[in-house]
Formats: sequence, structure tokens, C-alpha cells
Amino acid sequence: MTDRILIIEDEEKIARFIELELVHEGYEVVKCGDGRTGLEQAESGGFSLVLLDIMLPELNGMEVLRRLRRTSDVPVIMLTARDAVMDKVAGLDQGADDYITKPFAIEELLARIRLVMRRNSHHEKAEPQAAPEDVQSCGELTLSESRHEVKYAGKEIDLTSREFDLLKTLLVNKNIVLSRDTLLGTVWGYDYMGETNVVDVYVRYLRSKIDDAFGISLIQTIRGVGYVIRDENG
Repeated sequence: MTDRILIIEDEEKIARFIELELVHEGYEVVKCGDGRTGLEQAESGGFSLVLLDIMLPELNGMEVLRRLRRTSDVPVIMLTARDAVMDKVAGLDQGADDYITKPFAIEELLARIRLVMRRNSHHEKAEPQAAPEDVQSCGELTLSESRHEVKYAGKEIDLTSREFDLLKTLLVNKNIVLSRDTLLGTVWGYDYMGETNVVDVYVRYLRSKIDDAFGISLIQTIRGVGYVIRDENG
């Protein structure tokens, strides 16, 4: 079955260039030139991956991604002319699987597409084997993988998928110091080609929602090594 890729890009020359390369690689391609039409297409389903520009008419790419993630887990690679780390992290935080900054070499884009689709395929195959109930805890903090739920002292904590995966990795390895490279490889994939300091950014997100919110200190920095989660009295 041929993989279908949706391109949401308002610059026709760029969209056409990507389309020709993807068709040459054997993909089926659909193009949209504005965010609203692109969102409707993406929500209709049937796509293996979405290439989503940030600067779009009607709806910008971030808003398209935010709305799409309410109903779909289709892999998304952001296309952006912005080179600021926080812009890239914002896209990842909204649920993007990867990003690539314009101008880019088509070979790099094709490599990222293959990587994201391969990771998604592995995830789908592994999912049915998950335990029906898998709860990790540290003090009064609990994480239920099957319910995708995190609570502290019975109060639910709202986490993004990436934050959830990072917290799960720390909890599974409670009291074990994990390096940034280990966390990057486990949570983002060993072939991840983005900014390496994304781990530090997401640890700050977790601390804001857990440690700072409840006046505790579970997630600790081991200077020069990485991070560890320990019981408050550990």
C-alpha cells in the first residue's frame, strides 16, 4: 500500500518541488495552500504523514497542529523558516514529531520522513503488547501508562505526550541517574536530529507542572551527568 503524504504549504514553488521529489520516491501526495483547507484534509484521515508549514494563510501551522492533535496522531513534520530554538520546541510541544528549517536539502527532508514514519510504524506494532495496567510511582506521584494519566496526591496533572514519555522514563528508572543522551534517545529516538537541549527544556516543563506546582523536589539535576527522579525523602 502506497504511503500518502499531505503537504500544507502556501509557497507553490516549494510545495511543487517537494511534491515532485516525493512522487519520485514512490509516495502519493496531496497539496493544500492554506491552513484551514489543510486541516480539513488532515482530519479526513488516510495520510501516513503531514508536512506542515508554520506561516500559512487562514490558520497558521501551530494552530493547525493544535486542532489536529485533538483528533489525530498522524505524524507531523513542521516546515519553518524560523531558526529560534523556542519556536521549534513550541512545535514539538504542540505534538509535532520533527521539524526542518528552510532552506533544507531534499535528502535531509526525505531522511526525516523515513525516520518519523519508521518510528510511528514501530510504535503502532508495539502498542497492542502493552500491559493492561502499568503504574509507576514516586512518593505521591503516580503515572498510569494504560490510562495515560498522571496524578500527585490524587490531583491530576495535564501533560503533553512528550512530557508524559519523559516522566515515564524517569519513573521507570527511579533513583537511577540518566544522561541527557540516554533521555534523548529513549524519548525522542536515537536517530533524532533536532536540538539536543530539548531535554533540558522539557525537564523545565515537568518541574513547572510537578515540583513547582506542588512545592516538592522530585526531579533532580546531577551536574555534568543528567537527571534523576527520587522520592522526596530519598
